[in-house]
Amino acid sequence: MTIFYLIMIALAIIFAAARGLLGPTASDRIVALDSLTTITTAGLVLLAFFFQRYIYVDVSLVYGVLSFVGVLTLARYMEGGL
Repeated sequence: MTIFYLIMIALAIIFAAARGLLGPTASDRIVALDSLTTITTAGLVLLAFFFQRYIYVDVSLVYGVLSFVGVLTLARYMEGGL
């Protein structure tokens, strides 16, 4: 069952990276970056479950918060308020 999850995460990474590279606008690229960070967070949680090392869950939570702040900063910059 873990292989299935790894395949799904790999496909999601491929699709999000393609959207980031091929996106015609900057907002498409920002959404792709946000999607990649969310997928990475899910991957870290899956690794925590697989290796029984739950410190990875804490790392994924911190990574999720930092990526949220980063996307907010980029959106604010694009809006012209920064």
